[in-house]
Amino acid sequence: MTTTKYKRVLLKLSGEAFGGGVDFGIDTPTLNRIAKQIKQVMEMGVQVAVVVGGGNIWRGTNAEQDGMDRVTADYAGMIATVINALALQDALEKEGVTTRTQTAIGIQQVAEPYIRRRATRHLEKGRAVIFAGGTGNPYMTTDTTAALRAIEIEADVLLMAKNNVDGVYSADPSKNRNAKKFDKLTHLEALNMRLEVMDATALSLCLENKLPIIVFDLQAPRGIERAVIGDAIGTLVSSEKENG
Repeated sequence: MTTTKYKRVLLKLSGEAFGGGVDFGIDTPTLNRIAKQIKQVMEMGVQVAVVVGGGNIWRGTNAEQDGMDRVTADYAGMIATVINALALQDALEKEGVTTRTQTAIGIQQVAEPYIRRRATRHLEKGRAVIFAGGTGNPYMTTDTTAALRAIEIEADVLLMAKNNVDGVYSADPSKNRNAKKFDKLTHLEALNMRLEVMDATALSLCLENKLPIIVFDLQAPRGIERAVIGDAIGTLVSSEKENG
């Protein structure tokens, strides 16, 4: 069995990751590839929890700009994450992975409520756990959810899987050919330079709790596997001591 650097990980999947190459909704081949990768790392003995976004289905900020109440728009976005969570759960179970979905908003017909101790127990029993519904609060992003849940379940690392972005850059590489990719950063450097790792609230949580983050391209071959075994992939954002 391949030796892994991390034993318990929190994988953050954006809604765009579910969309793959389609403009709206869920791209089934992409979803199946994600499920296979998760199964592979679980077979290596890694405990995997997942936080899902919903941007492939609903964009609260766009709805707000069109005149919708912000709180209402955010709750609609939480429901979109539940759709993605159920789709991922189905894909994982088709791969033979026992999976539990927990939501921060009550939808008891389709998912368990989020209970930290229960989530941890599922992980210890070798089940994948999907966290949906964000934090259950408006004005909070799923990046913040990912940081919070990773800290709560005592994950060793937060894996930020991006769609066709292979790390953290000094500027948008699609707009600036001179953008520099960082191999390593501290949390404080990322905050001070206002780099697009995740939102500031989420990054501050990781800083305060010394939670390392790996930002990598989900489309990279064996991307999740390489991240958990400690290969140099994407960008590592960690504490001053770890980075030194």
